[in-house]
Formats: sequence, structure tokens, C-alpha cells
Amino acid sequence: MTPPRPLDVVFYRTASGKEPVREWLKALHKTDKRRIGEDIKTVQYGWPLGMPVVRKLEKNLWEVRTVLAQKSARVLFTLEDQTIVLLHGFIKKSRQTPQDDLALAKQRMNDIKKGY
Repeated sequence: MTPPRPLDVVFYRTASGKEPVREWLKALHKTDKRRIGEDIKTVQYGWPLGMPVVRKLEKNLWEVRTVLAQKSARVLFTLEDQTIVLLHGFIKKSRQTPQDDLALAKQRMNDIKKGY
């Protein structure tokens, strides 16, 4: 029996062609980028997953949870068919997901649904 095909992973792209999550990742330290990438790959090859790597935030919206040295990173994503769409990434500074970050991810998810 062949293993299931991994999900595709793409970055959310604005109407002007920018990829905010890719730009955010590029600005991080090499070690942090690698660790976040490993967790995204774990989701890509192991979906569906739960805690501690993935947490569902609401309908069609999840977060990849990455523990870094002295901090935590989150990458919010949605699924479109067999594709993970990385919507927003940030370094977590409080226990709860900040409402601004959640709202931004939801707006980007709605942009995708509308076909912006």
C-alpha cells in the first residue's frame, strides 16, 4: 500500500503579489526559520494533526505551533482542497492569540474564498 500523498503548501499572496508569511520568515533567524519549516513539513506530511503541533482556532482556520528558544511562533493556515495556505505568521507574546492577528488571518482567508 502506498502512503498518502502529502498536502501541497503555498503562501497567501496579496492582490499586489506580496507573500507576507514568506517575507516574515525571511526576516527571522536561520535557526527559527528551520524549526518553523520543520513543523510546517510535519503538518504537510502528517495531516490531520492535533496538539501540540496544530491547534484548531475556528472553522477552517488552524495554527502551526512552534516552540523556539525563549519564544513561540505561530503560523495560521487554512486548507483549500489538498493545499495548506499559510495566511499569517507571528511571534507569540501572550497566552492567547492576539485578536488583530486572528482578524488578519480571517481576512486573508476570506480573500481566498472570494478569489480576490
